[in-house]
Amino acid sequence: MQFLNSIQDFLIQRFGELGPLIAIGGLGLVCVLAAAYLMLNEQEDPLKKLQRDIAEKNPKKQRESLRQTDRNEQLQKFASFLEPQNAEELSAMELKLRQAGYISRDAVRIFFFAQMVLGLIGLSMGLAYVYVLNGDVEYDSQQMAIRILGPGGAAYFLPKYWVTRRVEERKKEITKGFPDALDMMLVCVEAGQSIEQSIIRVSAELAASYPALSEEFQIVAQEMKAGKDKERVLRDLGTRCGVQDIASFTTVMIQSQSFGTSIADALRVYAGEMRDKRVMRAEEAANKLPVKMTLATMMLTVPPLLIILIGPSMENISNLGSGPPG
Repeated sequence: MQFLNSIQDFLIQRFGELGPLIAIGGLGLVCVLAAAYLMLNEQEDPLKKLQRDIAEKNPKKQRESLRQTDRNEQLQKFASFLEPQNAEELSAMELKLRQAGYISRDAVRIFFFAQMVLGLIGLSMGLAYVYVLNGDVEYDSQQMAIRILGPGGAAYFLPKYWVTRRVEERKKEITKGFPDALDMMLVCVEAGQSIEQSIIRVSAELAASYPALSEEFQIVAQEMKAGKDKERVLRDLGTRCGVQDIASFTTVMIQSQSFGTSIADALRVYAGEMRDKRVMRAEEAANKLPVKMTLATMMLTVPPLLIILIGPSMENISNLGSGPPG
């Protein structure tokens, strides 16, 4: 007991009143990292290895496991910690990551793993700043909490900010390239190609200029080739992109297919609307430009102009006030 009391006194003397709590937290962090390292480097079960070897030699089993080959087995061990247990939260997170362009089956796990790792790194940086770089500075509890928990919280929310920004940039790219994609699709359909063939051709043509839209069309083409229902594929496209123009386009295609009308006529009308909408967006951006230029002009030109006009007068007034009385 005397030994523990001496350790406690040393921690309080070295790190302040929160010294024992910080020591316990650091010890817990070391234990978590050590456990994660041991689990990641755990030897494979011989029985599982034997089953995998047998499955690789069996063509039927190999075909059944093709859809599972892209899973990360190391992250699979932490699935209960790296995935939301609520199905709705998991689906919403998967949709958001798909809209950001991350379509891997381990995207959700990698996202939460990145949050955890960056949060721990931020906490470590805060502790290093307080107790190593500024060890001789006295902080109260509030200041210490801000300097330690602040970097950890900022680093923890960094992946969320990155994904949100990626979603917005991807939506802008899809919106910008969609009118051109409709025009090319209309040309392909009028040339006699089916909607599936036109989507494949358009995805290949857009790969260099609009890679995000090209990737979405490639997914649609692959799902149609796999035999998935066309209506379901189009609805998934609208949901996956999260762009209103794409959702309206999928609705037009589904209705055209349901009522048996010409797809070329529907594409022609909708492509014309998209061209008009693009012109309206350009006009809207052009109308916003004078207001933005006016604000910038006022901020950059009015203060120097006032200094030039009023500066000499203010100097003369100050000289008159400081001169000898006449």
